[in-house]
Amino acid sequence: MAAAAAGWLKRPIALGLAMLALGAIVAAALVAIIRHAAPPDVRTAFPAGEIVVGVDGSFPPFALDDGETLQGLDIDLARAIARDIDLPARFLNIGYYALHDALISGRVDLLISALRVDPARMDDLRYTASYFDNGFVLITDADDSDANFDALKEARIAYEYASSAESQIRDWEEDGRQLMRRPYELPQYALDALRLEQADAAIVDATTFRLYQSAHMDWSAKSEFISHDPYAIALRIDRVDAWKLVDSALAALKESGELAKIIDRWL
Repeated sequence: MAAAAAGWLKRPIALGLAMLALGAIVAAALVAIIRHAAPPDVRTAFPAGEIVVGVDGSFPPFALDDGETLQGLDIDLARAIARDIDLPARFLNIGYYALHDALISGRVDLLISALRVDPARMDDLRYTASYFDNGFVLITDADDSDANFDALKEARIAYEYASSAESQIRDWEEDGRQLMRRPYELPQYALDALRLEQADAAIVDATTFRLYQSAHMDWSAKSEFISHDPYAIALRIDRVDAWKLVDSALAALKESGELAKIIDRWL
């Protein structure tokens, strides 16, 4: 009888402890939700009063160190973001393979260096929205109204030899498309072939196409993305407030058209 009574007494105690534990979990979840939903604090995000940007200055037109200054698309973008947040930007020119170590160690606040979104780094990094897509584009002459991906049959396709573009062409051929390959040593040569009517279409990345266009203003061509390669800004995963501020600033630059102007300035 006494044992049964003790059992009944233990049940309310156990239930109470369980409820306390559940309450603690719910409270912690609410704190996390409120923290993530709260407006970001600039002083918390960047306590040093500046934004330290890691960049590889050997990758023009995104970033180039000419021995005196850093210039490029990523540099202008970083300055525009810092201006929106109302803090100065300071740059650290770091070799590409040391960029992520500098971010994780806290030497820099963020990376703006033509970085691809890497799913393997999602446990450590938090990426903003993409600011540039360097995917492959199918280029055809603007005067050829019938030229597009769906109509591409028995066409002469120019591309860089042994590049990813060749793999794309192979996939199309396996799907039954009859294509005539025109491999070239450099992607610029593939665009030369198209411009000089030695090919019906060319495949290059978006950066190569935009740079080529700016150097051949008298040539009119149209492009169609056939793959995507987004570049984004990377921050450490625990820098939530910093990420919110940077991602919001990037969105504002897109909406105002300033991001497009920066891209057009360099590409």
